[in-house]
Amino acid sequence: MSEEAKGHGPSHRRAEARPRNWLVPVILLSLREWNSYGYELMEQAAKFGFETMNPGTLYRTLRQMEKDGIVESTWETSEGGPARRMYSITDAGEAYLDFWAKSLEQYQKTMDTFFRMYTGRPLRTDQEEKEEKKEDQE
Repeated sequence: MSEEAKGHGPSHRRAEARPRNWLVPVILLSLREWNSYGYELMEQAAKFGFETMNPGTLYRTLRQMEKDGIVESTWETSEGGPARRMYSITDAGEAYLDFWAKSLEQYQKTMDTFFRMYTGRPLRTDQEEKEEKKEDQE
């Protein structure tokens, strides 16, 4: 039996379950709903598969997003608690999120095709795809 067949080679690498840079659109989506601070954003990210994320990863990502102009932050102070940085999405962030949504829509279609073939179901015809697109627009 080959090393790959035994689970020691590249064919048994851990599959990545989400697109690269997935954290950025997840943060933007959360911030589109409401302004938030880091800890709250970590809780939201957990819902998208980031359960064991290092807080440093989140804060580095937020700093880069701020440099890129897709989020902005302000210091918020409250009585009885330390000041914390409150993040919000910018217009550029909204545009970036829209771009991601369109890209993911295409990715989803590709995944649908993959799983149709994988499970042995027939692929959709061009006519079926047109009808589905028409239903989505209504």
